Amino acid sequence: MKRLALSLLALSVSSALFAAAATNAPSIDPHRLSDDVKTLSSDAFEGRGPATAGETKTVDYVVAQLKAAGVQPGGDLKNGKREWTQAVPLLRTEIVGTPTLSFANNGKVEALTQGDQIAVRAALDGSKQVSIKDAPLVFVGYGVKAPERNWDDYKGVDLHGKIAVVLINDPDFETGVGDFGGKAMTYYGRWTYKYEELARQGAAGVLIVHETAPASYGWATVKNSNTNTMFDIVRDHPAAVHPQVEAWVQRDVAVNLFKNAGLDFEALKKQAQTRDFKPVVLKGQTFSANYKVDSKVITSHNIVGRIEGSKRPDETVIYSAHWDHLGVGEPDAKGDRIYNGAVDNATGTAALIELARAFASQPKPERSVIFLNVTAEEKGLLGSEYYAAKPLYPLAKTVANINMDALDPHGPARNFTISGSAKLDLLDELTATAKKWNLVYEADPKPEAGHFFRSDHFSFAKRGVPAISFGSGNDWVDGGVAAGKAAEDEYVANHYHQPSDEWQASWPFTGMARDLQILYTLGNDLANSDTWPNWSKDSEFRAARDETASQRK
Repeated sequence: MKRLALSLLALSVSSALFAAAATNAPSIDPHRLSDDVKTLSSDAFEGRGPATAGETKTVDYVVAQLKAAGVQPGGDLKNGKREWTQAVPLLRTEIVGTPTLSFANNGKVEALTQGDQIAVRAALDGSKQVSIKDAPLVFVGYGVKAPERNWDDYKGVDLHGKIAVVLINDPDFETGVGDFGGKAMTYYGRWTYKYEELARQGAAGVLIVHETAPASYGWATVKNSNTNTMFDIVRDHPAAVHPQVEAWVQRDVAVNLFKNAGLDFEALKKQAQTRDFKPVVLKGQTFSANYKVDSKVITSHNIVGRIEGSKRPDETVIYSAHWDHLGVGEPDAKGDRIYNGAVDNATGTAALIELARAFASQPKPERSVIFLNVTAEEKGLLGSEYYAAKPLYPLAKTVANINMDALDPHGPARNFTISGSAKLDLLDELTATAKKWNLVYEADPKPEAGHFFRSDHFSFAKRGVPAISFGSGNDWVDGGVAAGKAAEDEYVANHYHQPSDEWQASWPFTGMARDLQILYTLGNDLANSDTWPNWSKDSEFRAARDETASQRK
């Protein structure tokens, strides 16, 4: 205990020294951050699942904190007044009972256990009943159709009534060289893209082969994220983007499946890394699935606080974080069924509350500042997608989006990062701001994980809004890169999307408090300027931003 106390004291002193060297940003209280995370990730909040009692408690708590901070409601307009929330209609689906799933090897049935060999998502294509009998299986490599890269894994194959077997990540993940950014994942590597493209190709279902390295997480994360209640935004034609069956299978299951078809999984994977690859039928192998789906449209909520700008209130800086986690799901080895989501993302929600307190304690900025706590991030960035599709404040006059997702509750680091490797003025400004605290920017250490596409800033970025998702550094003041990397690896392996992501009394939150001073300064500088940061000229998001240039003066 004495050693821990001395360590915490050293971390607090380090944090104070960083702050003293910087600008006059309001102080951020690490104890208050800890209290908020402890409350939001307690069992009483039931894992903060959308459309549950946990959502009600979360919304009530966050709104109470924003009210106490002194910010104003910034959500839906009702009778001429803003509410604290933005209603988000979502399609909610759930498999009824235990699904019957199997492969057949030349007619010999091999049963599959949900959550063990396979993880099937509740259908989001509008189906109330899934009844697939002996559907042929076709290996389609990485499932990529990218004309601009002269790449087509389909080569005209007809997938109607068939189940596609597909690899995760990009074709050049393993070699590190090629047409898809080397180790850095493109959107073609994301599982969301695989499902969308295979719906366009007409496949009845998709089985993504799970491998830990290219997925960037283990099977426990796949199981816990895909075998519970599913959500999607309400779509006019859901089958256009969702095959009836969306699932993952364990690598060993896939290897055996290929072997039964007389095929070598590793050899075919190497073929799939070339543009000459052609789809391969898994001869003699079929897939069957039978289960009912309970589906209905529910309403979840984004929480929205606002400080109105004193001079240009129609121009907006947005801070965002998601409040949701996985709710109550399958028990772990200890029987724990509550997925508390302390780091992911009670930390981001606590950060949002603390930033609201900081801004409310200062004179009003010239531009408006929004504190956007979104729902259903864990179900595919749905809350931020809904806001960006139906913005409460015009995206053309949204200066920037600063997102916070899974911040580090330990002590301060000497560096910081962002999700992905995007090039934009906003990153340059963040880098310059962080230097005042003697922090240096470190490029995303795991670009192959595709983090750029996995956080809520992506919903803004793809519509042209300059957007970043801040990442805590891994070069710890106390322990260096070795300590920081070890903590991150341990979290991903043992706690990410698992019931054990729980608040710890040993977390000092001093690094997070210091980092929030940096993010406050970045946003405050933007809110008190007339600048409009943009993407780099070669960014895929530049054109969307430039299209709305006439709306910014």
